[in-house]
Amino acid sequence: MSTGQGSTGQGSTEDKAQTPYDPLRLCVYATVALLAWLLGPWAVLGFAALGFAGYWRARRAGLTRSKCFLRDTRLVLAYLGLIALAALAAIIL
Repeated sequence: MSTGQGSTGQGSTEDKAQTPYDPLRLCVYATVALLAWLLGPWAVLGFAALGFAGYWRARRAGLTRSKCFLRDTRLVLAYLGLIALAALAAIIL
């Protein structure tokens, strides 16, 4: 058995403390907002459908609590479904 830093976990804590925060999520959010702005309701429909499919699959696999603000996956599915319906209505009208 090795007695190096990897086995104690101390090295990884020090590495995390020295690594600056990477705001990748903010870049992702800005990209999603740009696509929604450029493509309008089509992008909203696409992202809502993609999210709904992902949560549907996760719920069928046993996920009942999400890290999403709404927590309950049924509420998240309802929320994404409403967004998709609103986008579809905007496309039709």
